[in-house]
Parts: sequence; structure tokens; C-alpha cells
Amino acid sequence: MFHRVRLNWLPLSREGCLGKAVNSNAMGMESTMDMRTRVNTALKQAMKDRAASRLATLRLINAAIKDMEIASRGSGEEITIADSDVLAILSKMTKQRNESARAYEEGGRLDLAERELEEITIIKEFLPKQLGEDEVAEAVRSAVVGTGASSIRDMGKVMGALKAKYTGQMDFGKVGPLVKDQLCSGGDC
Repeated sequence: MFHRVRLNWLPLSREGCLGKAVNSNAMGMESTMDMRTRVNTALKQAMKDRAASRLATLRLINAAIKDMEIASRGSGEEITIADSDVLAILSKMTKQRNESARAYEEGGRLDLAERELEEITIIKEFLPKQLGEDEVAEAVRSAVVGTGASSIRDMGKVMGALKAKYTGQMDFGKVGPLVKDQLCSGGDC
């Protein structure tokens, strides 16, 4: 009989586990496992409910997370991706589906566009609440002040600070021009 601990199989004796289990929370993986647990719990519930489209979308989310983990391994070590990486994956999936839905609507394939929009609603269940326009503007102002940015050359620092703090809560494609306007307001552009 075997006991699974952090992707390693340890043999069990009659007295119990020969090796000590590694507490994933002590290693700083609580948030990633929490996000994964949420996805896996929803996946199991979709299986029980026999919700085929929801199940397919949740499997796509799991596959994307595993793909990123496999791609980040490189050196052969066991690497667990962070919660911010999972949120970036989900944001990317949402953006892809929005583009696909738009393309399907332009092509007259409303059934496929509707399916993409259903997938978006399922993916958004795992994303944090999106910030409003006022909140985004305030976040940009505070990031500019917090990084000490004074010219357009500092745009990368500001965007990095925003991505670190607000991953999944704002569309960074729309935030870029706001940061640029904020930095160019001094006339440096």
C-alpha cells in the first residue's frame, strides 16, 4: 500500500507512514493549493451534476495549470506555480474566449459564440472581482507614487507593481494607456 505525499509515493508499513508528510502550507504553497482545490472541487461537483459543458471548461483550466507547471520545471525540480500565475492563466483564458466569441459573432456562428461566453462565466467564478474605472485610476496613481516613477521610462516599474498587486483584477491592456497618460502628464513624452 502506498501513501501519496507531494507527488512522491512513500510505502506504508503496518504501523503507518514510514516518511513524514510534508505540510504544503509550511512551504508557502497554501494559496496555489487553495486555488487548485477550488477548481478540483468544482470539477468533482460538475461530474456529480453531469454538467458536461462546465466539466469540459474546468478540465481546460486544470490542463492549462498543469501545462504551465510542466513548462516551468526546466531544471528537473518540482516547481509549484504561484496563485498569481494561476490568475494570469485564467485572465488569459478569458481574453482568448472574448476574442473567439467576437470572431464567431462576426462570422455568424452565434452558437459557438454562446458556448465561448458560457466558458467565460465559468472561468470568471475563479477570478477576483474586477476593479471599476475609478478604482483602476486610483491604483495607477498609487503605483506611480509608490514606485517613484517620474517619466515614461519608468512605465515598466509601474506596470510591474500593478501586476504584482492586482493580477486578475484589471485588464492590463487597458491599464497601459492610463499609466502612460499619468506619466506623460508632466510633459516628458
